[in-house]
Amino acid sequence: MKSTKNDNSIGRFRIILALIAIIAVYILGTALHTMLPPQSNYWEQVDKRFTTENIPIPANRGNILSADGQVLSGSIPVYRLYLDFKVFDPDSVSQKKIEHWRDSAFNVDLDSISVGLARIFQNHDAAWFRNHLLKGKERGRFAWNICPGKLASYIQYKECKKLPMFRERTNKSGFHAEEIMQRKKPYGMLASRTLGDLYADSSAQAKCGLELSFDSILRGKPGTSHTSKVLNKRIRFVDMPPENGNDLLTTLDINIQDMADRALRNKLKEVGGEIGMAVVMEVKTGDVKAIVNLTRMSDGEYYECKNNAVSDLMEPGSTFKTASIMVALDDGKINKNTRVETGSGIFQMHGRQMKDHNWRKGGYGNLSVPEVLMFSSNIGVSRLIDDAYKDDPDRYVRGLNKLGVGLPLNLPFVGKGEPRVRHPKKQGRFWLNWSNTALPWMSIGYETMLPPIATLAFYNGIANGGKMVKPRFVTAELKDGQVVREFPTEVIKEHMCKPSTLADIQEILEMVVSKGLGKKAGNNGKYFKVSGKTGTAQIAAAGGGGYHSGTTRYMVSFCGYFPSEAPKYSCIVCIVKTGLPASGGGQCGPVFSEISQYIMAKGNTHEAKEISDSNSVYIPTSVRGQEKISNHIMKELGINSQLEAKADSIPEDKVPDVIGMGARDAVYELQKRGLKVSLHGKGRVKSQSIPAGTTAERGKTIAIQLEQTKK
Repeated sequence: MKSTKNDNSIGRFRIILALIAIIAVYILGTALHTMLPPQSNYWEQVDKRFTTENIPIPANRGNILSADGQVLSGSIPVYRLYLDFKVFDPDSVSQKKIEHWRDSAFNVDLDSISVGLARIFQNHDAAWFRNHLLKGKERGRFAWNICPGKLASYIQYKECKKLPMFRERTNKSGFHAEEIMQRKKPYGMLASRTLGDLYADSSAQAKCGLELSFDSILRGKPGTSHTSKVLNKRIRFVDMPPENGNDLLTTLDINIQDMADRALRNKLKEVGGEIGMAVVMEVKTGDVKAIVNLTRMSDGEYYECKNNAVSDLMEPGSTFKTASIMVALDDGKINKNTRVETGSGIFQMHGRQMKDHNWRKGGYGNLSVPEVLMFSSNIGVSRLIDDAYKDDPDRYVRGLNKLGVGLPLNLPFVGKGEPRVRHPKKQGRFWLNWSNTALPWMSIGYETMLPPIATLAFYNGIANGGKMVKPRFVTAELKDGQVVREFPTEVIKEHMCKPSTLADIQEILEMVVSKGLGKKAGNNGKYFKVSGKTGTAQIAAAGGGGYHSGTTRYMVSFCGYFPSEAPKYSCIVCIVKTGLPASGGGQCGPVFSEISQYIMAKGNTHEAKEISDSNSVYIPTSVRGQEKISNHIMKELGINSQLEAKADSIPEDKVPDVIGMGARDAVYELQKRGLKVSLHGKGRVKSQSIPAGTTAERGKTIAIQLEQTKK
């Protein structure tokens, strides 16, 4: 009996194994049949109908940073907010359940939602939002735009998530957002045209400025993905992840930029200027610390509309006289003791009348070479140069080129203006493309076209011991806060002239400010010495009206450097205006003085002990920052302190808590962990999009909201 039961069990097992084997063979056969043509071709076509290929994944654009790492132009997330009034769910029971809940919640919370949206956005009142949402409900729309024509900030999006109904998960409430990366400049219009812009459409194409010139670095490389329909749901698969753009470290100092902007803006309003330009450079490196371009618009206010200092070709006027005198000094045609007769301020130059600015007062009479520049005598300069080079004007122009005048700067901007200096050509005994009056007028700043930044580069070379360097706007390319490429200073002319010529012209330029027409550019010698040259040039009327069409138009300027003994910075200030008075020394000089005094005061620091009040005891509070650095500062000041560890106490692979920090410290801590930072607002950090303690993913963007502290 026992043997019979075992035989039956073995028989059943054999039958089961046989069935499994048959099923397995069937499955394998079906799989092979499906994998091989023609069935494989059929299923490939079916798959294509449910698959969308090559969907681009945009890369995050890199930030443009100031010299000290502050974000000047960066990408921050903004949001287009939607509410779904329809529900889609493969499970019909679940769909009806969600539809019922959503309809009930909408009717109950509509008033609260409307009031909340009006409070958050403030572009419409609660009644408007109520009617707008009811309209979407009536039409039964998917993705009804909650606030058409307006993009929400991260803070506004988070506030909306707190509203009734909206606080529920997306597939229940229907509230969702489309994230859009938008380019923002935290400092508004400061250096706006130099930084550049992107086109307003969704293409994110660079339009101008550094954004365009360094677009290949900033834009990164987009990735690709595809979607497939799986169980009635479309799922996106990443084929190639995007490579985010790198950051640019510029030379700009936002504090100097702000100061130069305010000083120039105030003077433009005072004198009724049409266009104003100011550029500040570091002498040794050529680093542009500030560049201001202001144009008066129809509303009477001034805006950054064009990079005039880089692109506008203008006759430089009297600032060019320095170059003319240097050519003659270097050639030995004149020396500091050479004198020239300017008479009563009117002189006939080859049939044309040359005038000095004081001709109505009787002129300057007999002048030495230093006095010619001190008083900016047109007659003095033109007579000296004409007497020396009238038979060989080509030598004069070659002398200018030797100084670096007329050489291309090759600045990193589309639409930049390159210097244009007339060059005579000789055929037999005659000079082609030339006239007898060309040389006298060229010597005082006409017949030649230069962008203001080229004039500044020339004076910067004089300040730099005769070494002319190219103006530099970008120093490095950064990836995750680390330098991957540097942009070194480029030398245009290693030696502009003889050492004796340089010494003479440096002495004369200091005299222009201390004794001549440039006094207002200095500070009466109270703090430091200033060297430079005034300039006033009559320019063509706007709209192609020429020089003598209507009221006369002028470009007044002052270009120089400071402190004279050991120059650190050079600066040019230009104002374009219509009508008199027009004075480079009187109108641009004060702006130069204000900028120079601010910069020198900014770098004039003292020990804390020297300025402390010995009668009071003050223990400073360190509110967030770098613990090691703060402790070191406290120790150096002789203050006993015990600081709480903040960001430094969080591991390197975690997102730090930067709330309460200044922008600079926050960016430092976040970029140190490989995060890309998007700033919004001004002041101290109020909130951060990725919570502290979260794993820091390199290359991921974190948005931080700044807010001014109320006093």
